[in-house]
Amino acid sequence: MTTPATTPDVTVTVIVYNDAARLPRAVASLRAQTHANIEIIISDDHSTDDTPTVARRLEAEDPRVRYLRLPENSGGCSAPRNRAVEIARAPYLMFLDSDDELPPDAVELLLAAHREREVDFTMGAVRRVRVDNGRRTTWMPHLVAEHRTIEGIEADPRLFFEHLSTSKMYARAFLDRHDLRFPEGIHYEDQLFSAQAYCLAKAFTIIPDPVYVWYIDPYAAAASASISNQRHKVTNVRDRVHVQRLIDDFLVESGHAGLREDKDYKFLKHDFRMYAGDLPYRDDEWLAAFADIMNPYLDTLAPGAYTRLPRPERIVLELLRSGRLADVRAAARGLGQEVAPRRVTPDAAGVPYWGDSVPDTDRGRRELAVADLELDTRPFPTAQFRHEITELTRGNGASLTLAIRTYDPGLRLPVGPQRAGLILSPGGRRMTVPFRLDPVSPGVFEGSVRLDLAAAQLPLQGFEGIRHPLVRLNQQGLWNSGVLLAPLDFPAATARVDYRSGATPHEVTVEPEGRNPGRLQLRWRPVGATATVIRPVLRKIARPRVRKAAKLVASVLK
Repeated sequence: MTTPATTPDVTVTVIVYNDAARLPRAVASLRAQTHANIEIIISDDHSTDDTPTVARRLEAEDPRVRYLRLPENSGGCSAPRNRAVEIARAPYLMFLDSDDELPPDAVELLLAAHREREVDFTMGAVRRVRVDNGRRTTWMPHLVAEHRTIEGIEADPRLFFEHLSTSKMYARAFLDRHDLRFPEGIHYEDQLFSAQAYCLAKAFTIIPDPVYVWYIDPYAAAASASISNQRHKVTNVRDRVHVQRLIDDFLVESGHAGLREDKDYKFLKHDFRMYAGDLPYRDDEWLAAFADIMNPYLDTLAPGAYTRLPRPERIVLELLRSGRLADVRAAARGLGQEVAPRRVTPDAAGVPYWGDSVPDTDRGRRELAVADLELDTRPFPTAQFRHEITELTRGNGASLTLAIRTYDPGLRLPVGPQRAGLILSPGGRRMTVPFRLDPVSPGVFEGSVRLDLAAAQLPLQGFEGIRHPLVRLNQQGLWNSGVLLAPLDFPAATARVDYRSGATPHEVTVEPEGRNPGRLQLRWRPVGATATVIRPVLRKIARPRVRKAAKLVASVLK
């Protein structure tokens, strides 16, 4: 353990604002690092809760911890980071947010990469953890899949997508040489800082090991949600576009204008895409404000960046740029889910276009042409349809009747009634409810299906989780399954279901998904003995040691 008189190898700054509850967890992850010779600076952006008391206690517990409190709140991440850099004593610097953690060997691994070869910064993988369900994923895994040293961002411009400052260890000399600090007074400061770091670095090393644990709370209250989760605010859109313009200016000033298309593609594929899935849920006033902010910037992007996008995303962008805001909502539903348009219109040459008319501009015809979706030629199992609930009626208990309309713009289904099924798999047990779709016009079918959730077959231990029903079509022995889009807004309803004659009771909630693509969402929650007795016992039995012991006993008794 380092002492104040010892020069630390690495300074890790923890920025915090009104987060007294989670700050100890973040600092504990630093105190547990396998490389102990570190300095820990808690940089408090003038918290008004119990954070100062907690921070001073942590400082008293470990001589490596220093507490820095800003004299007034800055409203962002940059100022507390920059003030900490001013007093940091180590030759290498890292940054941690108070609601996240570092894996135990993060400092050791990144420092070893610095000592292996002199580079301007090192970086590793980011493990994302959903706080609502514990699901773990890796952020941008394809960019950190192998150990490698990059000599200049031009060698791999895809790295613009990995814009987090917290997944990196910087050489202090590199930051000082370029007077590189976090831009103050703006949001999305990481994007500008990281773009500058990538462009200014002569070399940086990537390691595949996890070096940061990023906790994601998609359902956080609006007041406590991260900046990225405040996309419902028009000011959030303005902030994101503003920082992109700053990056563009920097690329030109630093002699990296040749990277503009790569950076623009990143903006369209990542930043704009984050808003696109929310567009069906926005009202007319918000959409108009969004277009007013976004469209002037979209007009400055490199044309090549658009051509690298999947066709459905290009369609949403073009509808927005051409002012077809009502159509934007329909096109944005189902992005990434292989959902077809409701209708396509061919021109005189037979080229199909999204919607009910042929575009009257060259750009519109280029962006809205859907021939590459192969709506009429793809193999039936991968063919694209659009299934929408037009009416939802609740019945007794946990039953509901759905009126479903299916759009077949590629005319893949023959004229006449179609066999269909509604598929649901709670706890891995498939439930299929057959129904019929009748033609109402060319390429449009309608039907009705009654879904009784009390008939679902749950495993003995019950099921806790969310499922979204699928619509399955049959054509000459081939099956096609597609998502079912629900009305965007309807009141959620919860019913108790006494599965197995009351032995495994659950509460089942029917609700709209509330986000892209807006599917019908069904949520199961065990109650009663299922929650208090059966599941805890079976979880205990399922532990590896218990399973191993059970196998050993079974082998002895053979």
